[in-house]
Amino acid sequence: MVPGFKPFEQMTADDYARIGLKCGLEVHQQLLTDTKLFCRCPAGRYRDEYDAEILRHMRPTLSELGEYDGTALMEKKTRKNIYYRIHHETVCTYEFDDTPPFMISDQALDIAIEIALLCRLNLVGELHIARKQYLDGSIPTGFQRTGIIGVSGWIPYRNRRIGITQLSIEEDSCREVSDVGHDRVYLTDRLGTPLIEVVTDPDMRTPQECADVCQIIRLLCRSTAKVRRGYGSTREDVNVSVRGGTRIEIKGVPQIGRIPRLIYNEAMRQCALLGIRDELKRRGVTPETFAFSTHDVTRIVSRAPYAPIQEALRRGLRVKCVVLRAFEGLLRRQTQEDTTFATEFSDRVRVIACLTKLPNIVHSDTAAESLPARDWKQLRKKTRAADNDALVLVWGDERDTETACNEIAQRACEATWGVPSDTRQAFPDGTNGFERVLPGAERMYPDTDLPPIEIAPARVERIRAHLPPMVWERTERYRSLGLPADVIDPLCISPRAALFERIVGELDVDPRFVAVVLIQRFKALRRDGLDPGCLSDAEIYEVFQAHAEGRLAREGVVEVFERLFQVHAPAESRPTSVADLLDALGIRPLADEEIDAAVADAVAGVAGATFRDSGALHRYLMGELMRRFIGCVPGALLAQRLDAQIARAGETFVSGRRAHTT
Repeated sequence: MVPGFKPFEQMTADDYARIGLKCGLEVHQQLLTDTKLFCRCPAGRYRDEYDAEILRHMRPTLSELGEYDGTALMEKKTRKNIYYRIHHETVCTYEFDDTPPFMISDQALDIAIEIALLCRLNLVGELHIARKQYLDGSIPTGFQRTGIIGVSGWIPYRNRRIGITQLSIEEDSCREVSDVGHDRVYLTDRLGTPLIEVVTDPDMRTPQECADVCQIIRLLCRSTAKVRRGYGSTREDVNVSVRGGTRIEIKGVPQIGRIPRLIYNEAMRQCALLGIRDELKRRGVTPETFAFSTHDVTRIVSRAPYAPIQEALRRGLRVKCVVLRAFEGLLRRQTQEDTTFATEFSDRVRVIACLTKLPNIVHSDTAAESLPARDWKQLRKKTRAADNDALVLVWGDERDTETACNEIAQRACEATWGVPSDTRQAFPDGTNGFERVLPGAERMYPDTDLPPIEIAPARVERIRAHLPPMVWERTERYRSLGLPADVIDPLCISPRAALFERIVGELDVDPRFVAVVLIQRFKALRRDGLDPGCLSDAEIYEVFQAHAEGRLAREGVVEVFERLFQVHAPAESRPTSVADLLDALGIRPLADEEIDAAVADAVAGVAGATFRDSGALHRYLMGELMRRFIGCVPGALLAQRLDAQIARAGETFVSGRRAHTT
């Protein structure tokens, strides 16, 4: 384990404070619009089928100041073939930069302004669209159009404020299908979908705080009922640093629950890299004294029994060796859970040299697990490596192995000054891997295709007048009403939240019951293939009104909703209102005399029958009565009358394990 770290579950706030952990978020949320952001293609339509495939190659361009972005230069080294699979319903010539952009979607801009107001941001007077370079192929034009809506806001968290740096509106990228070798494949259906990016200050000090704040932002966005939902509609980038380290961006986290472990592993990685830097310094290795050499060792390892190398040789590929001076023993040091420093080199080879089949390297620190000792000895002799040098083998064609050797050397040199500025990929196990160099300001430049867009005060005030309640205010209110914990967050973001407030405000009903029905019971009915969305607020209100007025018992509410979903299917004759449905189902208030008579008949009907015990008798009769009178009589009242009737009908006695009623 890295010094100063405990297992994930045992880490405390004090532990993170000792390493100086700081976290920030970039939350990307798709907006629920009819069209894409800068064209009029429909948004939100996804399919795997495609009509055509287009091949493109990306190249970097100079910024306004005549500089290249480091990320763009890195992508150039990959020599990727980018394939775009397009479907005629979801793409047009704008996405491929063959026609100018349309004016920005007003629907998307209004939603972005609304969320910016909820984040208490200072809105800009004019929206200026900029281009942000992306040479990984995720956007066919090589750049993303984006614009800042507001800056310097905040949201509450516990007893303090979390700063919101800015909120931007931008277009989404393509969906990646595969990335193998030098070929990367995308689907373009998601391309251009409007989304916002909410960027926080680095105000979170533990992994759980970061997840909590992300949940608040998620709920805040969804409380508008104007954002998309489902897997991938919200994606988070997590920024992490420790004392002595640097900001590392973990990209594309699709689930909030994965954030804490990702932060834990990145904090561990940075501390481990700082420890490796210090160890190299003790060995006399600094950025100025760092040394390496590369060698073609194909002939030397031609008989090595290591399967990946033998497979490469059968395909006519080359094997090369990088000698890292004074790095002996460092490549096996732990950097993350079940991850060693060697993975840092493997990731660079995988991403930049495009040697994607793993394993793609082997090194002398794991000599016993790879090549025989005689082969490593021969390699050291051939490369003139000292005992304290580390040897890294890589295999591929001539050009890819040359790129790989350069990247291995570059990554080793970076180890002499600590933590390199990377963008990292989130893995499902909570660890992360190299994705690209962290981009800089050089990738941003103004877009000359679109004029500035005024955000007029009248437009802002129109949107402000219809803001939903703050999600944290709703949460506190629901807690005060005693709602179950597992329905509070879903109700906060439910389109039925306003209806819930109306029902509990105007009718004499239990708020907990209403919330459970609207969230949990409707969800269960949806799993059964029914669609609660087909009901209007008026119909739902009418059902709870019937319950409040005593016409519909609590136990019958869900059944009435179920029948309502069914009768909304096309039919020539069906009830036209909730009242008609109650009449059709025979649901009506019963007089005490009717209830007593029905209970007496039920008890008489089992005279002489045998039951396991008195509880079984009661359950059997309650089941029969509830099926007959569901919605007409509250279950508690029916149980009370049944107990009284059983007592009057005669004694219930237990003989051994069996109870008999006379």
